Amino acid sequence: MTAYKDLMAVERATQALAQVAGRLGWDQETMMPCGAADQRAEETGALAAVLHTRRCDPRRGDLLAAAEVGGPDEVARAQLRHIRRDFDRATRVPEDLAVALARLTSRAQGQWAAARAADDPAAFAPVLAEVVRLKREEAAALARGGDLYEALLDDYEPGMTVARLDAMFAEMRPRLVALRARALAADWPTLDAHFDEQAQLRLARELARRFGYDFARGRIDMAVHPFSSGSGDDVRITTRVNESDPFNCLYSTIHETGHACYEQGIEPAYRLTPLGQGVSMGVHESQSRIYENQLGRGRAFCGWLYGRMREAFGDFGIAGEETFYRAVNRVHRGHIRTEADEVQYNLHIMLRYDLERALIAGDLVTGDLEAAWNDRFAADFGYPVDRASNGALQDVHWSVGLFGYFPTYSLGNVYAGCLYRAMQGAVQGLEGQLAQGDLSGATAWLRDGVQCHGGLYEPGEVIARACGQAAGAEPLLVYLEEKFGALMP
Repeated sequence: MTAYKDLMAVERATQALAQVAGRLGWDQETMMPCGAADQRAEETGALAAVLHTRRCDPRRGDLLAAAEVGGPDEVARAQLRHIRRDFDRATRVPEDLAVALARLTSRAQGQWAAARAADDPAAFAPVLAEVVRLKREEAAALARGGDLYEALLDDYEPGMTVARLDAMFAEMRPRLVALRARALAADWPTLDAHFDEQAQLRLARELARRFGYDFARGRIDMAVHPFSSGSGDDVRITTRVNESDPFNCLYSTIHETGHACYEQGIEPAYRLTPLGQGVSMGVHESQSRIYENQLGRGRAFCGWLYGRMREAFGDFGIAGEETFYRAVNRVHRGHIRTEADEVQYNLHIMLRYDLERALIAGDLVTGDLEAAWNDRFAADFGYPVDRASNGALQDVHWSVGLFGYFPTYSLGNVYAGCLYRAMQGAVQGLEGQLAQGDLSGATAWLRDGVQCHGGLYEPGEVIARACGQAAGAEPLLVYLEEKFGALMP
């Protein structure tokens, strides 16, 4: 076991440096002065070079090979599985390419934010073209003759294939389109009041605590695009505020709390090892989506939240818990993915999935992206995109090179549907607890069934072990059809 112990010492140092890199990203999104962008790109690139060198170090490969023949236990086997996968992928990507991508995406993030604020896609198009070019190079190095997009997808959902995604979306699309048509024809209550920023943030912090977020190991800050960052004892989340729409702040916070609680709930012995973080972005998203939607937007919890919002904001024009529940779950026309209702959210993902596959395949050039987006959106949703910030510029993902990430959002929804069905059968008195604003039973079940394992099991196995069967889209589709069918008068 000497080789294994030596290897794990190397891994802990590498994981610690990766956390530092993540903290640079958090700072860039929350506190970094705008004039620091070029310097931050150099800092990010320098740290990327250090990390790439460590991950490709032949000594790491030698220790890994020696450790793999030592007959380790289940935890050690899982650690070695992750290290082998990371080592093999890292050694395929040239260091100069890894560094160039880190520098470019650090700069591109700021350029995207500026172009989005100005509704100026032409200002962002050249840098996006360069990001796509480098990501295609990276994909070719990783794929070694295989599918380029699938090689990038594997970074976020190991083992997932394009064929399985295509089949899943083909199953989901017709039922979601039919449900959307019925829902958009219904009348839904809306909010029409002013909601003080500080009152929203106080309630958001209360909600994060109720959903299990440990503020001794985390914090909430403001960002343009809410996100969660970190693992172990330093897990940070962000939110944003719209004083005419408190649901934006409150449900963004609950969503990011789901991500954060996953990281905080992992077995402490796994910290700063390959097992000490969420096993995939799909499983990660299952936690944020079940926190936000099945729990946070459910009838029982909405009844409790209605009372708390009246305490926080006074009379805000919604009369009664049932009307409030319908307002929380309102199905409406809109362009923004992060503000989409449960019925339409996955249709937004399918649009992005198809476009980014075309970009990586070379079937779509970045100069034509805005027109392709607008045409596809009009075809899918039935109304035009009014401005670029509501269209091809709305998401940060492509600016930072996250090609292959988008489909994991829908995978997370599918996993959440499976988990919620299992939770309903496993947690006695669940609805009564939620009606009291008590999330402890639900979050404990998720922590014990999913979160504590970190990377111990493969993504599909995590969900299957928690649910008692393999994941599929049917539980999510049934949940949506039943929930929104009952909500429509």
